[in-house]
Formats: sequence, C-alpha cells, structure tokens
Amino acid sequence: MNDKVKKEELFLKGLEAYHLGKYNDAHEFWEDLWSHYYLKDKIFIQGLIMLTVSFAHLQYGNLNGAKGLIKKCQEKFVDFNGIHRKINVDNLKQEIRTVEEYYNTIENPSEFKWELVPELI
Repeated sequence: MNDKVKKEELFLKGLEAYHLGKYNDAHEFWEDLWSHYYLKDKIFIQGLIMLTVSFAHLQYGNLNGAKGLIKKCQEKFVDFNGIHRKINVDNLKQEIRTVEEYYNTIENPSEFKWELVPELI
C-alpha cells in the first residue's frame, strides 16, 4: 500500500471512529497519520486530534482536560476556512465555540449534551 492510500485510510478510519463516538480510537488513527507522514495540513489534523481528545476526556470524566483541549484545538483551525478534507471548517469552528461555551456551564462531564459534538461534515 502506498503512502497516499495509507494516509487516506488513516484519515477515514479516524473519521469513522469519530462519527461512532469512539473518540479515543479516532485520536489514535489521526495521531498515526500526524506523526508518521508528511502532511501539508498537519496543523489541521492536530486540531482534529485535540478535538477528539477533548471528547475522550469527557468520556473518562475529566472535564478540566476537556476544557483545556477544546480551547487549544481552536488555535489549530485559525488558518483554515471553507471546506477542507470535506469538512465545513467555518461550521466546525462555530460548533467548537458552542461546545466551549457549554463546557463552561457544567460542573460534571455527565451533564454534557453529546448532540453538541460537531459532525465533521
């Protein structure tokens, strides 16, 4: 399998895991992609990794960790607009801000409304 195919496969496996709510798995696929291959959009992938780890932290009961990563991931998307990797980045950035605002209204990870997770479409 050539590198281009492997890179696409890792990205799509991460996307599939993300859509299934398997945030730790999504993080692992994207981490492999980010760390093992040259990518022109390495910063974008790093943002997706941080986003998924934020939700993984919530699943493990770590609200502070989730808050820290949702804030940091936003910095990674600043230079991206429109559609990138078939993801509407403008919508994604707004949805991430909504999640961050909601994080600040809850005291326990179990209070999180999972329907606020960006869909990545």
